[in-house]
Amino acid sequence: QVQLVESGGGLVQAGGSLRLSCAAPGRIDSTYPMGWFRQAPGKEREFVGVAGMKRGTEYYGDSVKGRFTISRDNAKNTMFLQMNSLKPEDTAVYYCAADPDGSWRDPEAYEYWGRGTQVTVSS
Repeated sequence: QVQLVESGGGLVQAGGSLRLSCAAPGRIDSTYPMGWFRQAPGKEREFVGVAGMKRGTEYYGDSVKGRFTISRDNAKNTMFLQMNSLKPEDTAVYYCAADPDGSWRDPEAYEYWGRGTQVTVSS
């Protein structure tokens, strides 16, 4: 099964920054939209943001807007999530996903997923 690979998670203090990466194998078309989701214990998977192939087609969830930035390196089929001004409520497992068939904000729409990377923000 084709799988994306996330990296870059870790422990950071509130107010700090982290940069996550998501590598997509060559079998995943670089033209696919790619998204980030997160899931905290006991909560549903939450939309963080999504990026289309072209710059300027990035959209974010309300809880991260203005603090997180998604970028892509289409030549390397890699996506990044720059997270600034982190808060304890950002603590979650972060997942990347690709190739949505439907709403870009709906995790059920995505065909390919990674296994996730843990982000922990201490107060």
